[in-house]
Amino acid sequence: MHVDVLVVGAGAAGLTLGADLARRGVRALVVERSAGLFPGSRGKGIQPRTLEVFDDLGVLDAILAAGGPYPTRMLWQDGRRLGEQRMWDEEDVQEGSPFHEPWMVPQWRTQEILFARLTELGGSVAFGRELVGLTQDEDGVTAEFAAGPPVRARYAVAADGGRSTVRRLLGIGMTGETVDPDPVLVADVRITGLDRDNWHVFPPAEGQGFLALCPLAGTEDFQVAAQMPEGGPAIDLSLEGLRAVIAARSHLDPADVTEVRWASDFRPRAAMADRFREGRVFLVGDAAHVHSPAGGQGLNTSVQDAYNLGWKLAAVLSGTARESLLGTYEEERLPVAADVLGLSTRIHRGEARRGAATRQLGLGYRGSSLAVETRTALPAESLRAGDRAPDGAWEGARLFDAFRGPHWTLLLVGPAPEASVRGARTVRIPSYGAYGDGVFLVRPDGYVGWAGETAEGAEEYAARVGAVREVEGRP
Repeated sequence: MHVDVLVVGAGAAGLTLGADLARRGVRALVVERSAGLFPGSRGKGIQPRTLEVFDDLGVLDAILAAGGPYPTRMLWQDGRRLGEQRMWDEEDVQEGSPFHEPWMVPQWRTQEILFARLTELGGSVAFGRELVGLTQDEDGVTAEFAAGPPVRARYAVAADGGRSTVRRLLGIGMTGETVDPDPVLVADVRITGLDRDNWHVFPPAEGQGFLALCPLAGTEDFQVAAQMPEGGPAIDLSLEGLRAVIAARSHLDPADVTEVRWASDFRPRAAMADRFREGRVFLVGDAAHVHSPAGGQGLNTSVQDAYNLGWKLAAVLSGTARESLLGTYEEERLPVAADVLGLSTRIHRGEARRGAATRQLGLGYRGSSLAVETRTALPAESLRAGDRAPDGAWEGARLFDAFRGPHWTLLLVGPAPEASVRGARTVRIPSYGAYGDGVFLVRPDGYVGWAGETAEGAEEYAARVGAVREVEGRP
């Protein structure tokens, strides 16, 4: 089989990338070693920036219908309610941000939605394909599997998780630390006798770790998270094992736990791959960085890795951009992953709170070689090249309506002179404070690539980064 891109792993990152490539007409194949999609709720928090990504990919309505807002925490002690506690710091609502709070969707459901979208766009996932070998040359990558024929691709992407086979085959190291020596049991269970209005938290008692029971929006399940003692007995993931843990740490009876839908355990860790690329192979998601679950950053960062890489692969494969564009994937995403890893670790250790940073709306690429700012003497708070392009009302619609899709957008704001860039959709709006007057060339992933007072230089920038569809004489 010959494809343009082979994506190894059908988790959130792999499915996002597969769908993004499919809508751009790229021949891609997603392979997954398991017989089906991941069955657990683990990465259940969808941050506002990821909701914007899902809006662009055409799955927002399904994501919103499948989940709900985060419940307020309820603290318990000795069978008594101690009171409620907000998980998130309050933030001012801004017009440029249509989503302001995380949305809870069990990871298994998010992946079902992404899989359905991938299929709708003509893509596919080959399940039961375990990668055992990977070689590359100057023209492409050859993947060998435990069963079935090999696959030849021009590029490959490792989206196969924290224990990535691709990363091991490439010889890429992973540097990190244990965030907490105590392992954590996590499971999806059915519970009776407990309301679904709150996220129920039972603080540690003598000789025991914490217990948290979170009602999973859109389901009848609760997600159990229980801190287990380091060096203790083997963690029992059976129904009886879950019953024992919950009954020992809460006021619930063992019989109140009626069913275990999925269960696992892990040791909180923060680690990052030494590099995100080796030749024609790229690392995204947990294959590139592993987070503590605190703050709900892991799945979101993974989705945004894929979102950053997808348009760049498509531009190079179509011939509108030079291969050097792919070098900006690691340039842009590695610093972001490092910052988010640090944030997750600080939240886990109680050194930081969930708030504006965890929503990921402020993440950007100002230091990227793709960020070209030609305006001078800008106020400190001004939007700049490399920043996320804000939303806003515009002639009965919204800017995100204009940005939606795999294209570039040339945004003319206020008195900026008329202009156009080949391959980009042109939109004009009145002066708008979130932007300030000027000309902004917005990338397919919703970040400002180029900004100026006029469009002088925008066409040359667009040609360099592959925004134009056809450029005569380009090798």
